[in-house]
Amino acid sequence: MNHGLILPILIPLFVGCLLLLASGASLRVQRALSLLATLALLPCSLWLLAQADLGSVQTYALGNWPAPFGIVLLLDRLSALMLLLTALLALFALLYALRGDDERGRSFHGLFQFQLLGINGAFLTGDLFNLFVFFEILLIASYALLLHGGGRERVRAGLHYVVLNLLGSAFFLIAVGALYGVSGTLNMADLAVKVAAADADQAPILAAAGLLLLVVFGLKAAFLPLYFWLPRAYASATAPVAALFAIMTKVGLYSILRVYTLIFGSEAGSLANLAQDWLWPLALLTIAIGVLGALSACSLQRLVAYLVVISVGTLLAGLSLGTAEALQAALYYWLHSTWISAALFLLADLVARQRGVKGGDLVQGPALQNPHLLGGLFFFAAIAVAGLPPLSGFLGKLLLLQAVEGQQALWLWPLLLIGGLGTLVALSRAGSTLFWRVGRDQLDSAELDYGRLCACLGLLLLSPLLVLLAAPVLEYLAATVSQLHDLAAYRQTLQAGGGL
Repeated sequence: MNHGLILPILIPLFVGCLLLLASGASLRVQRALSLLATLALLPCSLWLLAQADLGSVQTYALGNWPAPFGIVLLLDRLSALMLLLTALLALFALLYALRGDDERGRSFHGLFQFQLLGINGAFLTGDLFNLFVFFEILLIASYALLLHGGGRERVRAGLHYVVLNLLGSAFFLIAVGALYGVSGTLNMADLAVKVAAADADQAPILAAAGLLLLVVFGLKAAFLPLYFWLPRAYASATAPVAALFAIMTKVGLYSILRVYTLIFGSEAGSLANLAQDWLWPLALLTIAIGVLGALSACSLQRLVAYLVVISVGTLLAGLSLGTAEALQAALYYWLHSTWISAALFLLADLVARQRGVKGGDLVQGPALQNPHLLGGLFFFAAIAVAGLPPLSGFLGKLLLLQAVEGQQALWLWPLLLIGGLGTLVALSRAGSTLFWRVGRDQLDSAELDYGRLCACLGLLLLSPLLVLLAAPVLEYLAATVSQLHDLAAYRQTLQAGGGL
């Protein structure tokens, strides 16, 4: 048994507890502990990625209890990729926060580590109940992080966010209870076997539970009509928190991919492809509503939040197509959209800091102290997020458009292309307001912080890096998709644990 599988959970767990217990320690000590823990996740994730690339699906049974009775962690190519994505994102978000945003409230670093604990646990868990537990951990941490810095707008957005997610948690628990009541297990691999063998009396309850899970994951992923909480919550959060939240919608999408491929996938008998008919129209409508929201956004932060909604719709379209080519394209776009969205939240904060009370509002404000530098970064980010060549957004969308065929192509091609044009128009409007139509005076107190700038630049540079490494990345993603469709590999892990 590979004990390294549990490190992405144990590192933030122990450091998070230590930071909360040592809340009276100096800020310098807290920053050092938090930075060391976040840095440690990077080589750990790279090592697990190398382990996953060996090809086998690995499991880790906590307490040596065999599946399906014990808590099981599961490492495959997909979960390893998500861990690396999170580690890189968290590192740059934390580096940005260390320049002063962590001083705006209490226990920032402890909450940051608990957020990573929940996210890493959700990507590694092999059973639905622990997916629920890790969801709750990351949500509780996110409630407090969203309020970090205080203010009326954050409290209002936080209240909305908390109420909706508590409702989602209740639905999650009901669905999990129904699945356990019928099948007697919550281990995902075991559930896949039990659902495929379900008789006519069990199938309606399993289907109801499966669709209830889709509602829960849809709320986390923020696709139509469950996205309303996202623009206000992300726009009101502090910049490093919003950047870290760029991975939150991906946790919901990851759950959809995992559950509706493994449990309710093509080999689920009478419940095969349970959610497939719902995902495609929801994906298209989410892209459309995201573009409309971006065009009507009144602040740069809210515009970026709607760009996150567009990326959710685009990814959901790739997942709903279900083919190997579409999933490979979606996973490539997944990496791109997470890092670029996070970079845009940081860049929006850099711009807002030089506009005083105007902040990120899309109205005429004072002249920026560094218009050429910030304008150049904004131009670069706009090209990347709109999907123009030569950056990774273009490659991701191109792969997705090549993967769609037949009648579905008639819907996706115009929607993605017109949506890209709408995104470009929204970003052009924002750019001209922020960098061109400005007053003559500058704010003397708004100097550029080069530490924050480097953190933002680091995330932006991941886009050309994705293009330069496109061949090995796509090769890894092709192997990931192939492994996801090889359900026998997941069932073998169950047999190894003695569950069947």
